[in-house]
Amino acid sequence: MSEDVRKWINEDGERFLRSIGLKEGQIVLDFGCGEGHYTIPLAKVVGEKGKVYGFDKDKEALNSLRRLMLTQRLKNIELIKGNTKLPLRGASLDAVLCYDVIHYYRARGPLYEEIYRLLKPSGLFSLYPKHYRDDFPLMELVNIDLEEIIREAERAGFVLKSKLFRVLLHNEHYNEGCVINFNKLGA
Repeated sequence: MSEDVRKWINEDGERFLRSIGLKEGQIVLDFGCGEGHYTIPLAKVVGEKGKVYGFDKDKEALNSLRRLMLTQRLKNIELIKGNTKLPLRGASLDAVLCYDVIHYYRARGPLYEEIYRLLKPSGLFSLYPKHYRDDFPLMELVNIDLEEIIREAERAGFVLKSKLFRVLLHNEHYNEGCVINFNKLGA
């Protein structure tokens, strides 16, 4: 584990997550959680009264996260393996984080629809679209700018709440990026 990851998991991640509006007692999904760089601080923010679902398609990443959960002594995380659809009841989540994930999806509509289905009417959809055209372009976002990503989410029923330029963790190191927060239409 890099020093940046250690500092993020033990200090900065919680501060960052609170700054985007997450709080104790919430039920949150970390969509594409990987090894848990956001899942662990999320579990600390929501506390014992809250719950975090860590969802990823990579079995090895989930195994790494499981080991990290044990060392951190966190019991409010449930891991789910899958690709897009989740075995969760609709309108059951207070927030969904989708960080550094959408560049893997050519068709992002079904992803946004699933997130919309899962969020409560007042829920927060927090998106960190790393790898769009102006931020180290890669894979399915290479020709897409930030405004097009916002329009995609809006077509799925989300309303832009804020664009936050922050220092956050990307892979193993700190990085400046834009986090886009949405609410459901009508919320």
